[in-house]
Amino acid sequence: MACDSFAEKLDAYVDGELQAQQANELGTHLRGCAACAIDVLERVQMKRSVADAGKYYEPSAEFRKKILAQATVRTPSKRGSFWGWQVVALPAALVLIISLAMSFFVSRERTKRERVYSELADLHVATLASTTPVDVVSTDRHTVKPWFEGKLPFTFNLPELAGSDFTLVGGRVTYLQQTPGAQLIYRIRKHEISVFIVQDRGAEAASWASDPLSMLSFTFETWSKNGLRYFVVGDTSAADIDALSKLLRDAG
Repeated sequence: MACDSFAEKLDAYVDGELQAQQANELGTHLRGCAACAIDVLERVQMKRSVADAGKYYEPSAEFRKKILAQATVRTPSKRGSFWGWQVVALPAALVLIISLAMSFFVSRERTKRERVYSELADLHVATLASTTPVDVVSTDRHTVKPWFEGKLPFTFNLPELAGSDFTLVGGRVTYLQQTPGAQLIYRIRKHEISVFIVQDRGAEAASWASDPLSMLSFTFETWSKNGLRYFVVGDTSAADIDALSKLLRDAG
């Protein structure tokens, strides 16, 4: 059973609804309390299972195409007086269909991004709650980077941290949307930051905002480089997230 003083905060922590100070205190507690860590992992797994189940009912491209095809304007075969109405109604109907399609597309892309950010937040929380958050433990980038060779279908560069406030903790192989990638843990002061690196999907690159984004009590930053998509996630300030992101962008 989770500790009484933290039990009521676990759900809010998993959902990213705690204030930064409370999230940091609970994160510190999780690293020393196996019972609470197990409870958090169970909540994260349940949340991801529900999210995966919801994807089964997402309309397919074929279904959307069929609905749009049915939303056509039929021309009356009789009564010539309707021709004047048709000239006005046809463009209006097309504008309506295009507007609905665009609105649907924007909403779908936003939903997809939010799903990715939510999954990243879950992975970040689950990793920090684990008793073994990383598989390779080292502050040396020359030790951590080679560890991923043969485990991922790509390679990447890590920054030199000398003179910065960041410390490399280690890394592990993870899966984002069922795609293998690297998860690196960095520490600044008492905060842990996750860096996720996966192969980029070029068709979706334009839909990602590059500036720091606050969501689910976490700050995110993402960009694409050399065919890879980088995500930086943490409960620290946007300035810290941006500083680490710049080091990663300049690496190599």
